[in-house]
Amino acid sequence: MAESFRDFEHAGWADDAVCASYHDHFSSLTAQSIGALLDVAHVSAGRRLLDVATGAGYAAGAAMERGAEVVGADFSAAQVRLARQRYPGASFHECDAGDLPFDRGTFDAVVSNYGVLHFPDPQAFFREAFRVLRGGGRLAFTAWDVPQEAKLFGAVLGAIERHGSLDVGLPAGPNMFLFSDPKACVQALTAAGFESCAVTRVPQTWRPAFAEQILDFVATGTVRTRGALARQRPEARNAINEAIVAALAPFRTATGYAIPMPAILASGTRS
Repeated sequence: MAESFRDFEHAGWADDAVCASYHDHFSSLTAQSIGALLDVAHVSAGRRLLDVATGAGYAAGAAMERGAEVVGADFSAAQVRLARQRYPGASFHECDAGDLPFDRGTFDAVVSNYGVLHFPDPQAFFREAFRVLRGGGRLAFTAWDVPQEAKLFGAVLGAIERHGSLDVGLPAGPNMFLFSDPKACVQALTAAGFESCAVTRVPQTWRPAFAEQILDFVATGTVRTRGALARQRPEARNAINEAIVAALAPFRTATGYAIPMPAILASGTRS
């Protein structure tokens, strides 16, 4: 039987090396949107928050600093272990975003920082978030802007298109940039029952020190991109790497790189 997208993602994020590479190379970027994410979800002291696709608990930890009561959820046992080690004051559960093990009306807010990119059925997550929220509760999530604006992804996809192939037999899943479109965000949230939906853009900058750090991250710290690169012809790999570095050369600085990586931030309210 063909591997499902969910199983492909799950196997990737079960790898301790992938989780460690993501933490070392990319968490400093994805953490930049957490403040805005928690703000639009109205996370404050005494509020009960569910952080879905919590990873190593970055958003959960920031919410705890605000005095919120925090529960984290992730389908990766490796990530849940990391989160429990980093934030012992929160409660973390291993579960799927589309089948949350919580009662109706349990939380004041639900957030997911770049989690929707990894869900086989994002709409199932939105429905589950609606179910577990109390009346007046808020859902907020982030996704990447289009590759033309999120320059790392533009460089990687462009390099593969020119020197390799994007058709390498990966399991079919949702478009990684589906929620780069504000209209798609609003439509998905509205379909799940949310009201007062809003979408904003969050400017962010990734600052790797060396080109080798960029190449190491795309090869080891992701699941979809790692899978696509691993299945390229060996003779194409060097050309792809060289093209990635060349495409990002305009963002070189005196101390490394300053690569624009804006995010899309969407939110809605359960009435």
